[in-house]
Amino acid sequence: MIENRRQDRVSALIQRELSQVIQRDVKDPRVAFCTVTQVEVSSDLKYVDVKVSVIGGNEQKENTLIGLKSAAGFLRREISKRLSLRYSPELRFSLDDSVDHLMKIDGLLKEIDDENEATESSEQDTGSP
Repeated sequence: MIENRRQDRVSALIQRELSQVIQRDVKDPRVAFCTVTQVEVSSDLKYVDVKVSVIGGNEQKENTLIGLKSAAGFLRREISKRLSLRYSPELRFSLDDSVDHLMKIDGLLKEIDDENEATESSEQDTGSP
């Protein structure tokens, strides 16, 4: 249980610092439109799985991942400088597609709402209860 709390604290710290470094210090334009959404640290604190959300199409998302992977060494050094960890963890990046799912669900809910409004207005026009 103590180990889980430590992992959670380290994850939160890494997420905050990594977000700042990506936004302020990485000069690669491919990573300009990404947001760190989730960070999971392994139990030995040697590996960090970083999920990022990217604004744009599939090509933009792929380019962002390539940019992040090429900047991984720099990001790893910066995290190591900013946080006092025994090991400098290896960063592994992947896309977080939960935002895309939320947008799709939101669109479907709006369609259903529009259909319901159309049905209600047609029922009122015909005088049906």
